[in-house]
Amino acid sequence: MERRAASTKLAPAGFVVEHAEIDTDCVFLDVRATAVSATCPCCGTSSLRTQSRYLRQAADLPIAGRRVFLRVTVRRFWCDAVLCRRRIFAERFGADILAPLPRRTGRLETIVHHLGLALGGRPAAAFADRLMMPVSNDTLLRVVRRRTEPPRDELVTIGIDDFAFRRGQRYGTIVCDLERRRPVTLLPDREQATSQVWLSGHPSITTVARDRGGGYGEAIAKALPHADQVADRWHLMENASRASLDAVCKSMRQIRRAVGSTIIDPKLLTYAERLQYDGYLRRQETNGAILELSKQGLPIKQIVKRTGHSRKLVRSVLRGQRTDVFRVRQSSLEEWLPWLDNRWGQGARNASALWREMHQKGFHDQSGVVSEWARRRRLAEKAD
Repeated sequence: MERRAASTKLAPAGFVVEHAEIDTDCVFLDVRATAVSATCPCCGTSSLRTQSRYLRQAADLPIAGRRVFLRVTVRRFWCDAVLCRRRIFAERFGADILAPLPRRTGRLETIVHHLGLALGGRPAAAFADRLMMPVSNDTLLRVVRRRTEPPRDELVTIGIDDFAFRRGQRYGTIVCDLERRRPVTLLPDREQATSQVWLSGHPSITTVARDRGGGYGEAIAKALPHADQVADRWHLMENASRASLDAVCKSMRQIRRAVGSTIIDPKLLTYAERLQYDGYLRRQETNGAILELSKQGLPIKQIVKRTGHSRKLVRSVLRGQRTDVFRVRQSSLEEWLPWLDNRWGQGARNASALWREMHQKGFHDQSGVVSEWARRRRLAEKAD
């Protein structure tokens, strides 16, 4: 349905409605600005000369349970100022009416902001959808963050760590404001003197989160002796996980022996698994040779010379950190193997027929698993 509309209060201030189109669940309003001239955003010169026009669409407050979209006719003007670097500019409508980039009017943005403050992300998104103002939970949170008052300029709690401009080649130092959750500055290197100079210029800092390296600690102690030095959450988790892994590695030899106690039949392995098994055997042979030389009382340096392996590999073998285990991939047929063996002994050799019987009994995997089992079973019989 289309209707002609005069200047009404349907549109925000400064606009006049020229045409209205009412759809099933949407209302489209064709509006234009009432101002005759526009001001250049660069030099502030007022202009009356129109260069061109374009359409811009923005969402507005709902009407009678219908979503409202403004189709704004935006004019481009010529800037007549001689020294202005911008020759053509688009008219502005004010941040509280319709900002240059957003696709929502200022009054709809205010409602979205209040919903985000009152209900949060997902509850506000569900409520806004029922109010015919659909908006995602991420957008709600972005609007709240954008309209939050900026914190004080003084830095109080910061985090400092190294930063890779180019990994492995050039490193610097990054400083983040932990209250604002945003970077503050990037220092050109990781030198202690550079960090100390920057920290000396910010005496308001009372808490610094850093890693366990000593360089930043000395710089903080010299520049900010009153500041508390703490470890941030990431470094705490990293250090805790590394300590737990070291504790587990000390017992991995017994764990891997218990896990890898099953006997592997190379005749039943696939080609890829056979390659992995050959590598496993080579590593086991290497480990055995190194351990045998160690039992003879040879130091690590002599073992490296005799075997030709690196010092790091020899040390890891002697510490029990290279005890390998070979295991074939776990199959979904584990609980079905007795049934398959019984049917195979009865003469059922068709993999597709076996899979259909299993599927009727509750097996939910693909037929290729049964086909692979049948192929291995035939290979085993041929090998025997």
